Amino acid sequence: MEKTHKALTIAGSDSGGGAGIQADIKTFQELKVYGMTAITAITAQNTLGVQDVYPLPVETILNQLKSIADDLPPQSLKTGMLFSSELIEAVSDSIKTFNWGNVVVDPVMVAKGGARLLQEEAVQAVKKNLLPLATIVTPNIPEAEVLTGRQIFTLEDRQEAAKVLFDCGVEHVVIKGGHGQEEMAVDLYYNGIEFETLSSPRIHTKNTHGTGCTFSAAITAYLAKGCTVFEAVEGAKRYIHMAIKHDLHIGSGHGPTNHWAHRLEGVKLG
Repeated sequence: MEKTHKALTIAGSDSGGGAGIQADIKTFQELKVYGMTAITAITAQNTLGVQDVYPLPVETILNQLKSIADDLPPQSLKTGMLFSSELIEAVSDSIKTFNWGNVVVDPVMVAKGGARLLQEEAVQAVKKNLLPLATIVTPNIPEAEVLTGRQIFTLEDRQEAAKVLFDCGVEHVVIKGGHGQEEMAVDLYYNGIEFETLSSPRIHTKNTHGTGCTFSAAITAYLAKGCTVFEAVEGAKRYIHMAIKHDLHIGSGHGPTNHWAHRLEGVKLG
C-alpha cells in the first residue's frame, strides 16, 4: 500500500476561505497530502478585509498539537498566523518536544495594505524561537524588511537580507518577489552557500488573497512527500503561478487564488 504523507498547518482560520487554514488544507489536498490543522485564531473576513479576529487560548492550541502528536505525527508542518510572543514561544517549544520533520515558517507579519500584524516583541520571538527551528522561511519583501530591519529595493538587497535570515539559524530562505519591481516575478532562494532565482511572468491582478499561505503550504506538502527543499520551492512556484493565473473572480475586493488551477492546465502534480 502506498504511504500516506501527512502535513500540518498551525495558523488562523479565514472565514472567506482564501487564506490561512482553508488555503493550506486545499493546497495539501491538491498535492495529495493528508492535511491536519491546529487553529490559532478564528477570523471574520472576506475579500474586502478582516472584520474581526478571535484568538484562541494558548492552551487550546497546544492541546491540538498534542492530539496530533499522539496519533498523527506529520512529515512536515508550516506555521502561519501566530499572534503573540507567548504563542510563538509555546508553539516553538512544542515543535522541539515532538521533534517533527520539516518546518516551514511563513512569517505572517504584514497585511495586504501594509499594516503591521505583529508587535515588536512578537517579531523578536519569531527570530529567537521559531527561525532556528525552520527548515525554510518564506517572507515576502515587506516581511523580510521587518525581520531584518533593512530596507529592500534591489535583488542585492534581497541577497543581504537572506544572509541575515540564514544567520538566525534558518536552513533555507526564499524571499518572494511579488512586491518587487522587476518585469518578472522573481523569488530568491538561499541555502547558505549559493543563491538561485526562480522567475515567472508577472500577472497583473488584484486577486492575490492567500498567495503566501498557498505557496508555503505547497512547499510543506512537497517536503512531506520527500522532495528536497529546492525541489519543493520549484514545485510551489509552479503551483502558485497557476493559481494566480486562473483566479476565480469572486468577491468585491482582493479575491482568492484558484487552488485547482493546475487541473485547468492539465498539469499532473505528483
